[in-house]
Amino acid sequence: MRLVMKFGGSVLRDGAGVLKAARVVGRHLARGEGVVVVTSSIAGVADSLDSFCEHREERTARGREDLLEELRKTHFKASDAAVPRRELLEKAKSELLSLLESLGRDLAAASLLEEVGGRARDTVLSHGERLSAAVFSSALRALNPEKFRARILTGGEAGVVTDEVFGSAHPLQPLTGQGLRRSLQPLLRKGVTPVVTGLIAASRSGAVTTLGRGGSDLTATLIGAALGVDEVWMWSDVEGLMTADPKLVPEAKLIKRISYAEAAEMAGFGAKILHPKSLEPAMQAGIPVRIRSIDNPGSHGTLITAEAKPRRGEVVKAVSCLLDVASITVEGGGMVGVPGVAADVLGSLARRGVNISMISQGSSEVSITLVINGRDLEKALRGLKEDFPEESIVRSVSYEDDISVVNVVGAGMRGTPGVAARVFRAVADEGVNIRIIAQGSSELNISFAVAEKDAIKAVRAVHKAFNPG
Repeated sequence: MRLVMKFGGSVLRDGAGVLKAARVVGRHLARGEGVVVVTSSIAGVADSLDSFCEHREERTARGREDLLEELRKTHFKASDAAVPRRELLEKAKSELLSLLESLGRDLAAASLLEEVGGRARDTVLSHGERLSAAVFSSALRALNPEKFRARILTGGEAGVVTDEVFGSAHPLQPLTGQGLRRSLQPLLRKGVTPVVTGLIAASRSGAVTTLGRGGSDLTATLIGAALGVDEVWMWSDVEGLMTADPKLVPEAKLIKRISYAEAAEMAGFGAKILHPKSLEPAMQAGIPVRIRSIDNPGSHGTLITAEAKPRRGEVVKAVSCLLDVASITVEGGGMVGVPGVAADVLGSLARRGVNISMISQGSSEVSITLVINGRDLEKALRGLKEDFPEESIVRSVSYEDDISVVNVVGAGMRGTPGVAARVFRAVADEGVNIRIIAQGSSELNISFAVAEKDAIKAVRAVHKAFNPG
């Protein structure tokens, strides 16, 4: 059996977590199975590096020294717990010091900039996973120094080639597939376990790029698809995908099997356990993805495949909630019957890097309502007002910043009459007003926006009405 195993920051939270993850890999290696490991940063490290880039006041000589010392302590402590063999521990710490020295140079260079963005930011952020990979590979070798061999590669060294959209780069196919096979297959044939830093990639010019938060999920499925592995396992601190967020709905249940399309809908609307882009490579190659709990490795977790037929009577599979969003409504009688207005509105936001999660437009064509991430609201409004001045066909641009989006997902909804009516009746019975409604043509989901204060009430009402799982 050949596997890709991705370990997130919730697993690599400390030395004990690293050791637990290494033991999981070790058990499969001992059975002669081939494993590619994809690592994230140790919990909290990415946030510290991101904060340094974001806040000018932290980019002083003292700030750099404090950050480097904090990272040294974090990774030395993790190594002490995860690498019990002295000679390997000393080697690991030497490697960590070398990486921290390199990071120090990049931090110094970043400190000279008024704002740390683009290429400079990606270069700084890339060090988090380099450090965790050094600890993980040492922990794995320490389990069986005679048999377990590991090789650390950044995503770029492994073969992930991207465009140069720094901070959220997009992998280029088929270059990435070819590169991954060229670099990883020879290692696996030699019995070497590749330990790949998930966030980091490289452009065609060789510049360091990153895939954005959660990008290690995408790296894992890219590798799985390129190598044609049996499964990709995403190890986390939760059992798998749930019928709702257990923090919002205590009676939520584990989803044992779900389709790529359903899981992608959940990931796009608040299910943080999985990166929305990560399922596309697996879907194209037909590689199953499994979400498993590091704290309960005996559980099979959630299996994501091409088809997951709903059980008898199962209509809704999950209810998720997207918080911290805002809506923008573009209105104007002059928009009616004018070709390209919607494209112009969407293009205005795209040029400013604003992602749209939901669109609603009435047949009258008088208005278009868009739902975006709350943090993008200010630049979206500024861009629309620049591109559509008052004397244009757009009469007004308004917004709401106190909403949340509830997403109801399930393949059983397709062709089943009355689902929308049941959803909206459940919400109405709780006295919750719905502001925006959208449904995809696939009939896999119904999404609607409510006041932020009513979001939890709405999620619980729909979950109770359909009792998924």
